[in-house]
Amino acid sequence: MNINSSTKLICLLGQPVKQSFSPSIHNYLSEKYEKNNAYMCFEVERGDLKSAVEGMKAFKVKGCNVTIPHKVDIIQYLDEVDKNAKLIGAVNTIKNNDGKLIGYNTDGIGFVKSLLDVCSNLKSKKIMIIGAGGACRSIAVELANKNVDSIELRNRSEANAKIISDLINNNFNTKCSYNTRPIGKKDLENIDILINTTPIGMNSSQCPIDKNIKPHQNLIVCDIVYKPHETELLKWANNHQLKVVYGINMLINQGLLAYEIWENIKTEGDTEKIKEIYFKTLK
Repeated sequence: MNINSSTKLICLLGQPVKQSFSPSIHNYLSEKYEKNNAYMCFEVERGDLKSAVEGMKAFKVKGCNVTIPHKVDIIQYLDEVDKNAKLIGAVNTIKNNDGKLIGYNTDGIGFVKSLLDVCSNLKSKKIMIIGAGGACRSIAVELANKNVDSIELRNRSEANAKIISDLINNNFNTKCSYNTRPIGKKDLENIDILINTTPIGMNSSQCPIDKNIKPHQNLIVCDIVYKPHETELLKWANNHQLKVVYGINMLINQGLLAYEIWENIKTEGDTEKIKEIYFKTLK
C-alpha cells in the first residue's frame, strides 16, 4: 500500500473493533483493484457517535462499515438511507456521496448467500435466531424475502424482539414470533436452521445454548461470530456432525458487497483469497 496525498480513507466504526478482520478484506481489495484507499478501525463510544459521523464529512471519508453497537443508532445522523436498510432499521455500510452520507445494509444479503452454500432452498424452512440486534434485523428480513416458513427470535429482553417480530409480520408472509426463555431440546425439534447473531462466543468459551442438548441430524447451525473460527456453538454442531455456516463467510460476503457500493465496481473471485488471508491470522 502506497499512502500519499490522494489516498482516501474508509473505516470501521464500532466498539469493540480491535479484533476486526475488515481491514484485511478491504485493504486487499483496494490493492487488487488498484484503488488508492486505506481502511482503518475506530473505537467509538455510544456518546461520540454523532461526532464520529460529523468527522466523516469533515475529513471527506469515502465510506465506512458500522458494527456493534451502532448499526441502529447511526441512522439518525445520516442524510439518506437505502430502502432495504430503512426497512431493516439498521445500517452496516455508509457511502459518502459528495458530502451526502447514505446508509446501506449488506449483512442480511451476505449471510443468506453463505447459507445458500449449504442449503440451496430456503422456502418453507423454520428458523430460530438467537439475539435481536441490528444483525438479527437484517438477517430476518432477508430470510423473509426468501419466503422461509417461520422465524422464532430468542432474546433475553422482549422489546427489541417484538420490534423485529412486528417488522416481519407486517411486511412479509413469513410468520415471526419471539420468546425470552432459554433454548431447550424440544425447541429445536421442529427447527431447520439455528442462527446465532449475538457476540456470545466471541473470543470466549461461552455458548448461547446448552451444549448437552442432542439435536436432530438435519439441523443447520450458523454463527455470525468469526473469531474464533469454530465457536463453542459450531463446535457443538460439528461434534454432532451437523451442517454449519461459519461467521467468516458472512463477513466476507457482506464486505464484498460494501466494497462494491463504495467503488461502484463488481468484485469477482475474491472469496478464497480472503479466506486464505483470514486463516493466516488465526495461526
